[in-house]
Order: sequence, then C-alpha cells, then structure tokens
Amino acid sequence: MTVNIYDSANQIEREIRQLPEFLALKEAFDVVKGDEEAYALFKQFQNLQVELQQKQMQGEEFSDEDAAQAQELAGKVQESSLINDLMTKEQTFSMIVNDLNRIIMKPIQELYAD
Repeated sequence: MTVNIYDSANQIEREIRQLPEFLALKEAFDVVKGDEEAYALFKQFQNLQVELQQKQMQGEEFSDEDAAQAQELAGKVQESSLINDLMTKEQTFSMIVNDLNRIIMKPIQELYAD
C-alpha cells in the first residue's frame, strides 16, 4: 500500500478548517476586521512585528526609537478588547499547530536521538 503524504496533509488542512479553535479564531479575526479602528491598529502592529523581525534576521540592533514605538503600540493593542480576544484565540490555535508539528517531526527527533 502506497501512502501519499500530500493527501494526508491536505486532509489535515481540511480538518483544521473545521476545528472549533480555528473557527473561533476566524470569528475573532472577522470581528477585528469589522472594526475599522481595531483593524488598523492590528495591521500596524503586524507590520511593526515584521519590520522588527527583518531587522533581527539581518543582524541589526533595535534602536531606542524601535523599542519606544513597539512599547507604545503594544500598549494600544492591550487596550483593545477585540485584539486581545483575537490574540487569545490565536494562542489557543497555535498550541494545536505546535502539537501537530511535534508529531510530524517525531521521526526526525527519534532519528537523531542517539
């Protein structure tokens, strides 16, 4: 019997879309998108995270301005109950993704375990 790993992966993708945790995340994101102010703040926060990650990957140090901007934006994000709810739902869903990754990587971990 031949197993097509990609068929299995596609099946998991379809099942993920039906998980209560994914549906809750999607609903929370739709709520944020429906609020113009919250969505703009969320996008601004995402863009800053990407910008800081790029700097880090390029070996650049964060400036005082970067740190101040990140701190100010994080404060605004924490004040938004809509974004906080979204982030909580994202953390819950991320736990599932981490578990799946751990399961998928188990053969490699076992291989190198010697």
